[in-house]
Amino acid sequence: MSAEVVPRWEWRTFGDDLEEAERWFAAHESERAQESDETYLLSSESDASVKVRGGQLDVKRRERVDDDGLEQWRPVLKGEFPLSAADVGTALEVLGVDAPLPEGDYSQERLMDEVVARSADLLSLDVHKRREHYTVGEAMAELSEVRTEHGSRRTIAVESEDPAVVVAAVSELGLSSRHNVNMARGLKALVGLGSRRYAVIDVGTNSVKLFVAELHADGEWATIVDRSEITRLGEGLAETGRLSDEAVARTLEAIAAMVDEARRERAQGIAAVATAGLRIAADSEQRAAEVRERTGLELEILSGEEESRLAYLAATASVGVGEGKLVVFDTGGGSSQFTFGEGDHVDERFSVDVGAVRFTERFGLDGKVDEETVAAAYEAIAADLSRLDDRPVPDAMIGIGGAVTNLAAVKLELADYDPDAIRGSVLEAGEVERQIELYRTRSADQRREIVGLQPKRAEVILAGACIVRSVLTALGRGSLTVSDRGLRHGLMLERFGTRAVSGA
Repeated sequence: MSAEVVPRWEWRTFGDDLEEAERWFAAHESERAQESDETYLLSSESDASVKVRGGQLDVKRRERVDDDGLEQWRPVLKGEFPLSAADVGTALEVLGVDAPLPEGDYSQERLMDEVVARSADLLSLDVHKRREHYTVGEAMAELSEVRTEHGSRRTIAVESEDPAVVVAAVSELGLSSRHNVNMARGLKALVGLGSRRYAVIDVGTNSVKLFVAELHADGEWATIVDRSEITRLGEGLAETGRLSDEAVARTLEAIAAMVDEARRERAQGIAAVATAGLRIAADSEQRAAEVRERTGLELEILSGEEESRLAYLAATASVGVGEGKLVVFDTGGGSSQFTFGEGDHVDERFSVDVGAVRFTERFGLDGKVDEETVAAAYEAIAADLSRLDDRPVPDAMIGIGGAVTNLAAVKLELADYDPDAIRGSVLEAGEVERQIELYRTRSADQRREIVGLQPKRAEVILAGACIVRSVLTALGRGSLTVSDRGLRHGLMLERFGTRAVSGA
């Protein structure tokens, strides 16, 4: 009687940026090397492992995923060709594909020609592997290169019957921050199978933003469109408590154009949210109904707490700031959101009505002003930021939003906006003060000549810079790390991806 097969826990990653792990392998002797030619059956409906090697069809089913993201796989079938229709049916069931199966035995050629080639949900992929085997701690590990007609990729796999052994080995290789991507998902990403596009529209007090992204089979995102249009939805809101018809008309035009663009980009889902402008306005329900009538979209008005949580998710996913206490703040046209946490865990989040549009209108900061006016604005902003008083200085601080990214672009003198240069850059308190003086002494038209400043933000940039400086002062920080990822990116990850933030 044969011994029962114990399913193993597996972890794998793909990429060309595996230097730390490859240094570990280079310092240790490989136990053996193997080369093989295999044909994978890839499904748009499943990440099951189904492959042909050495005249056999090998089928494994993923049974469980643990809290560390490790996957446990159990062998389902290993049969030699020719296969029975029942065996082929088993493989299709694991692949999540319903396809007609004529009776009779199946050679490998018949399987490929009469089943795989005729299914829109299946793809066969020939793969050449070169694998080097190692022992890392108590786990088995492979450093491999997989070559296909679509290109080649490096991959590292770790496995053991004990999940704790796998976690320890992954840590020893310096790969703990990477996601687990099984072989089927990695190959599907390589050939573009199973990719889906989604869109998020963020309706803010000062601007409307569109983000279209493509989710690949390996869980990685690729940006397709990421742009904003300043519509000044909150213009006059502080005085009247309602949104003006002119501001709503501008904003509706922008939203409708972005919906059309998302559909042209083949987005399979569109999420539309609104923040402080509609959250504050007395006529918000009426205005949301106008969006629905014009575009067919349900515009979800987010609470300040939800807005801050999603911004935190986006910021921590895009900028590495190490361990310790972290605060993420997002300052917009009508409000500022603050989220305090550590790693992926949120401890506290809240929103305050401190926005660039509001203070621009209140103190006339859209043009040249004297030092006394700026001092008065500082005093008013500090009063409205009182929830930040007497807090311990955080270990790290991330700033997001149009004011922060424009301040960074001006610092870097970016004639053309470069997200890679902005993301992760550092903005010092002294630089913010320099720019405040720059804007204070210029009219809006003169500000528009400043390299790096988005022309349509010229009227509100002084107020935005004052808010950023006030936040740094209130939290005792001399600098912050800039992220160009905000609410729309966090919503994309949570609504259409797999990542979430735990905590309050």
